[in-house]
Amino acid sequence: MNYSNLFKIALRAIAANKLRSFLTALGIIIGVASVITMLAIGQGSKRSIQANIAEMGSNMIMISPGADRGPGGVRQDPSAMETLKLTDYASIKDECHFIKGISPTVNSSGQWIYGNNNTPSSIYGVNQDYLEIRQLAVSEGEMFTDTDIKSSAKVCILGQTVVDNLFPDGSDPVGKVVRFNAIPFRVVGVLKKKGYNSMGMDQDDLVLAPYTTVMKRIKAQTYLGGITCSAITEDLTSKAIDEITDVLRRNHKLKEATDMQEADDDFNIRSQEELASMMNSTTDMMTILLGCVAGISLIVGGIGIMNIMYVSVTERTREIGLRMSVGARGIDILSQFLIEAILLSVTGGLIGVGLGIGASYAVKLVAHWPIYIQPWSIIMSFAVCTFTGVFFGWYPAKKAAQLDPIEAIRYE
Repeated sequence: MNYSNLFKIALRAIAANKLRSFLTALGIIIGVASVITMLAIGQGSKRSIQANIAEMGSNMIMISPGADRGPGGVRQDPSAMETLKLTDYASIKDECHFIKGISPTVNSSGQWIYGNNNTPSSIYGVNQDYLEIRQLAVSEGEMFTDTDIKSSAKVCILGQTVVDNLFPDGSDPVGKVVRFNAIPFRVVGVLKKKGYNSMGMDQDDLVLAPYTTVMKRIKAQTYLGGITCSAITEDLTSKAIDEITDVLRRNHKLKEATDMQEADDDFNIRSQEELASMMNSTTDMMTILLGCVAGISLIVGGIGIMNIMYVSVTERTREIGLRMSVGARGIDILSQFLIEAILLSVTGGLIGVGLGIGASYAVKLVAHWPIYIQPWSIIMSFAVCTFTGVFFGWYPAKKAAQLDPIEAIRYE
């Protein structure tokens, strides 16, 4: 018996029990659709996080004062948080060759007031490089100048959220005087809107000012809250960190590490590369977890196919006996039932692929979640469902092929 005839017999057997065949394939349909949808959500979240990190500056390096813990895991005292000075900023700027932008940072939180409107927000003392490092841009007005920094001028650049809260009538804030607590600031520019990042933080709820202004007129301090810089390229981030570490350890006269004791730094250096690696590992783990949970549906669908094939073998025992008595070989019977199982799983897989793609876009439209459907997830899901049909259909088909023709004809 050739395979075209076996294929036709398998189709007739499936068509004779349409509802049962659909219910059998339903497990595969749900399994494949679930795998594609879950992987699309997981990969979409990963790409969204990567895009947000890139917007913040994928080659950004953040230097903060004080160690995470002192000897024995004890927290550092407040004086340890005053270790970064303007001399450190100058040394890094002059001596490090793998950075292209550097800015001191010092910030304070308070109330911004204009007329009868007020809003809580933070002021960040920075220089001009900060815009390039953080991928920010001025949409109206201009950036403050070196002269403003040298003179500690009371000028500022508002984020869009602060503008919306202080100027709800839509008037142009450039040139207006706003107050930070009791200190007046002249608005010289407005930042281009960036929106929320993947962690739900409003990137427009900030105000920029010269770092000298914040240090002298608001905080009244001589030390920095941190230093932000960017490597020439993302690949050179680790080399830039090594350079910065050497400069700061020399400036702070710290002891070198020995075989018995690790080096104790009074500063922390973090890069976006570390953050990206951590977030990617988290999203990858969640994607695998979601895929495994969805994959259980495929196993359940495969068990359903095995169950129905067993029932089919039992119902058609006399038919099998008749076929074998007129010359059908065991391999023909095995092929017939195996083709039925594969047809059920492949048909269910095709429907599941369409349903999974449709469900992914429905999630995007309804829940506004980021999705990304990778071709390999479709290929993998389809391959797994085909393997499931072969694996779970093999044993019932083999049992049918091993039936004794005489006993099968006598079966009631």
